[in-house]
Amino acid sequence: MKNLTVMNHPLISHKLAILRHKDTDGKAFRELVSEIAMLICYEATRDMKTTPVDVPTPLMTAKCHMITSEKPVLVPILRAGLGMVDGMLTILPAAKIGHIGMCRNHDTLEPEQYYCNLPSDISERTVFVLDPMLATGGSLAAAITLLKEKGAKNIKVLCIVGAEVGCKKVLDTHPDVNIYLGVLDDRLNEKGYILPGLGDAGDRLFGTE
Repeated sequence: MKNLTVMNHPLISHKLAILRHKDTDGKAFRELVSEIAMLICYEATRDMKTTPVDVPTPLMTAKCHMITSEKPVLVPILRAGLGMVDGMLTILPAAKIGHIGMCRNHDTLEPEQYYCNLPSDISERTVFVLDPMLATGGSLAAAITLLKEKGAKNIKVLCIVGAEVGCKKVLDTHPDVNIYLGVLDDRLNEKGYILPGLGDAGDRLFGTE
């Protein structure tokens, strides 16, 4: 699937195995979500532009490269996306943080925005949308539409577990967006949960099961 990158790394695979386990407690679950987000972030930032700089070492001047022009913003989708923020900030400590809240209308079954707080200069920034689970893709596609309406141009989506139907929904709606996924799972059940998945990420993160 074009613009979809699925991680193939033993560290992510190992951590995902523990994350999925039904007996993994809340503390470990939160730590693993943060760590996996950090590892996915490493790949998602591969194309960041760098500038040559001269750095004085204790012995001589070294020709180095630094990220100088990139201005990232992290946008977790509430509430589960919050669990990925700390890991991302480990890699991108200077990033700004916005928030988008989406919920499903019980009558229309369509996603609706209930909260949005974004930096005023979002059009100048690389936007990293964070959501651990990409299931049907409806809420995520709606969130990206909202970001574009606010001026965002360069958008990357980072998820830990995704289903093919959700990835296709997002990329069909927004073919200019790149998705970085920890693992691609088989399917959804009748309630829209990813199988085999890991359950409700928000409940497991915040102890509200």
